[in-house]
Amino acid sequence: MGIRSLFGFSRTRDMPTNTAGSGYSFLFGRTTSGKPVNERTAMQTTAVYACVRILSETLASLPLHVYAYKDSGGKELVYSHPLYNILHDEPNPEMTSFVFRETMMSHLLIWGNAYAQIIRNGSGRVLGLYPLLPDKMDVERDDKGRLYYIYARQSNENPNFKRHGDIVLQQEDVLHIPGLGFDGLVGYSPIAMAKNAVGITLACEEYGASFFANGANPGGVLEHPGVLKDPSKVRESWNAVYQGANNAHKVAVLEEGMKYQQIGIPPEEAQFLETRKFQINEIARLYRIPPHMVGDLEKSSFSNIEQQSLEFVKYTLDPWVIRWEQSLQKALLLSGEKGKYFIKLNVDGLLRGDYESRMNGYATGRQNGWLSSNDIREMEDMNPIPEEEGGNQYLINGNMCKLKDAGLFAGKQSEKQEEPQQLNGKRGKR
Repeated sequence: MGIRSLFGFSRTRDMPTNTAGSGYSFLFGRTTSGKPVNERTAMQTTAVYACVRILSETLASLPLHVYAYKDSGGKELVYSHPLYNILHDEPNPEMTSFVFRETMMSHLLIWGNAYAQIIRNGSGRVLGLYPLLPDKMDVERDDKGRLYYIYARQSNENPNFKRHGDIVLQQEDVLHIPGLGFDGLVGYSPIAMAKNAVGITLACEEYGASFFANGANPGGVLEHPGVLKDPSKVRESWNAVYQGANNAHKVAVLEEGMKYQQIGIPPEEAQFLETRKFQINEIARLYRIPPHMVGDLEKSSFSNIEQQSLEFVKYTLDPWVIRWEQSLQKALLLSGEKGKYFIKLNVDGLLRGDYESRMNGYATGRQNGWLSSNDIREMEDMNPIPEEEGGNQYLINGNMCKLKDAGLFAGKQSEKQEEPQQLNGKRGKR
């Protein structure tokens, strides 16, 4: 995906020893609707902007932590790990974690790839992360089959680059999060893949703007019973008085027997509004966004909107979260750390129901012994109860027992009743 082979056929990459670049087979550019589509014109449509914003802001707002595997099982937060502050708070001195992830996610949704330069110290530890523009990046292989990146710097977006032109970056110096692609190395741009759908949306918006600019009236012709010496003068005088939204509904005065004949198709007959509405759903389908999240509430109700929101987390957000987590672990953890630590984006907060449902769920977990008071307080973002006060105790109802122990108490009681009878029988024999 680079400045030289952006979305065009370049060299093939069938063998890992090839020196092939990031080849795309789908181009940004003109569509069948006649509207040019690229990353910037696409973002001018409200549907694309809304979908990109929803996914970018949602992923950027998720808690991002570094965990360590415990020897006894489970996990624990590792605040002291060098990556924790970088990922959770400040990837570089110019950006917060939210802004960094929002920027990277928007690159991923528009171009299909997200790149960031990794700044390391002498021991390989990560010191900072700086986003790189995807449309300036090429992915190549050297003669030994190892990946490397070529960044075409033409502006001052990255303070670590001191010169302009092509800059070669090794694989360990680049965090690359690829989207859906056919080779597993470089992702395809969703906008480039669906450029015709985006082009129709742009054409509909332009038609609507032109419709209102012309006084919200379709085109027509002025008929004159005679021969006009200067038709352009008549047309210009008509437009000067009646064209434009500010001149709509003015009373037209026709002279010399002229008649106005409408020849355009009224918007209600052309189903202009229905077309625009369908295109919004088309873009939402592209990014797998529930329609109600981009303002289409036709098929949403109070009873199903919560379920649609949960499905958004499960089917839309989760794949992106996993893609992020695995890419971060692969690029940022040292080889000796990958069996000890892992990076996690927490989506539990998005899956929480309403207050009453949460309290009922906590009560069930508490009464059945698989949630302690501190477990519940942690999920509700509350301070823990001290351990000496029982905050970490797991309780269970006293009337519950193991299946194999069912009837054990009754059996012991019958044994106690049989013992005196046996003693009495022995005494009688004496």
